[in-house]
Amino acid sequence: MLAYTVKRLVLAVPVLLGLTVIVFLIMAMIPGDPATAILGSYATPENVERLNRQLGLDRSLVEQYFVWLGNLLQGDFGRSYNLNRPVLDEVLERFSATLILAGAALLLCSIFGLIAGVATAVRQYGWTDRIVTFFVLIGISVPSFWLGLLLVLTFAVTWRLFPASGMFAIYGGGDLPDLLHHLTLPAITLAVVATGVIARLTRAAMLEVLRQDYIRTARAKGVSERRVIYRHAFKAALVGVIPVIGVQAGFVLGGAVYIETVFQWPGIGRMLVTAISTRDLLLVQGGVLVVAASYVLFNLITDLLQHLVDPRLRT
Repeated sequence: MLAYTVKRLVLAVPVLLGLTVIVFLIMAMIPGDPATAILGSYATPENVERLNRQLGLDRSLVEQYFVWLGNLLQGDFGRSYNLNRPVLDEVLERFSATLILAGAALLLCSIFGLIAGVATAVRQYGWTDRIVTFFVLIGISVPSFWLGLLLVLTFAVTWRLFPASGMFAIYGGGDLPDLLHHLTLPAITLAVVATGVIARLTRAAMLEVLRQDYIRTARAKGVSERRVIYRHAFKAALVGVIPVIGVQAGFVLGGAVYIETVFQWPGIGRMLVTAISTRDLLLVQGGVLVVAASYVLFNLITDLLQHLVDPRLRT
């Protein structure tokens, strides 16, 4: 297991380097002059030229990339020109809020997706299967941002059960109950699509396992149905579901960008929207790179978990 972990960590290095190249080139291809956008009404030719020198934009793309990469390797993501603070400090502060939202959504979609998948597989073609499958298909089909607006209209505006925006109350609050109160609607919105995906694939994996010979043998020996389902079938099906949960973790993290905008959640997605509109390129590069690196990390953890759960991969 240790050798496999080291191997996967080594293979992750070129992936991360490739991410830096992609992120840098995407930012470089954005049309317009960043210095002019930053300076606004103060964008005289002299000021633009001076700011370009300060930002290093007067150099070639290759030079700019290697200077930026060298700073990254030293933990220096640059300085946000609009916020006048280090990019890494701002990104980590915002990313912590995004992790809270994405973590809560991933927990919800994993729990309810697995439960729904097992329930529909055990009662295949029954009323439970039909009802759950109906709602799962609706959840997969509904756009998340539209669902978020609908939840705000229903539970925040009409019934006033939950707040419509923010992470904490403006006055008072700031404790765990206040956080959970604000977290409910955005977490549910973000989890709906992933719940449907996990439920559908869990159902398929369970049905495949339940047709295996060793399941029929266990039933023939008189093993209780509950033990057959949860001790044998679910454990075997989980091997194929773990990669799905890992992939959904990345999608949940990426989906937080527009969900944070809908609910005004102070995370990295909302930060990126603001940074793009103000052409704060270093802040955009830092934010996108951290999100992309997190996606790679989630895939690495998922791969290691699958390797740990499935004994066939350790042979």
